[in-house]
Amino acid sequence: ECVLDLVERGHRLVADDLILVHRRQSDILLGRAHENQRHHMEIRGVGIIDVRAMFGIRAVRQQKRIEVVVELEVWGDRDDYDRTGLEVEECEILGVKLPKVRIPLNPGKNITVIAEVVAMNHLLRYSGEDPAAAFERDLIERMRPVRDYLESDDE
Repeated sequence: ECVLDLVERGHRLVADDLILVHRRQSDILLGRAHENQRHHMEIRGVGIIDVRAMFGIRAVRQQKRIEVVVELEVWGDRDDYDRTGLEVEECEILGVKLPKVRIPLNPGKNITVIAEVVAMNHLLRYSGEDPAAAFERDLIERMRPVRDYLESDDE
């Protein structure tokens, strides 16, 4: 349903469940749909739909560069989910390292918006801006006067 929501918001479908990945040049991965599944996706309770027929040619594309991996996980007892964005987890596909973001799922969470935020945050980092690192720097700078005061207190 997240993919369908993304298509409805103007994003384009490359592939649903089965993604064929091939490596191009030294560190570029491209994903595309299997020939038999192109433009189609399965929605539980509804069945197989043709995204191109329903939403038009603008809703699909043949292939796309893979730049970040989003792993959706059932919310559990784990407490090691990244909360700051300072540590970038990676995964390797065909010898190419990619940033990976693990998103815990729980009822009511808007996965579509979170997926968009992951993509936009990746683009910011790729362009040289790191919001998490900037926040940390600002926080440390704001704490500096207190730290200096406490370190100079001779009592």
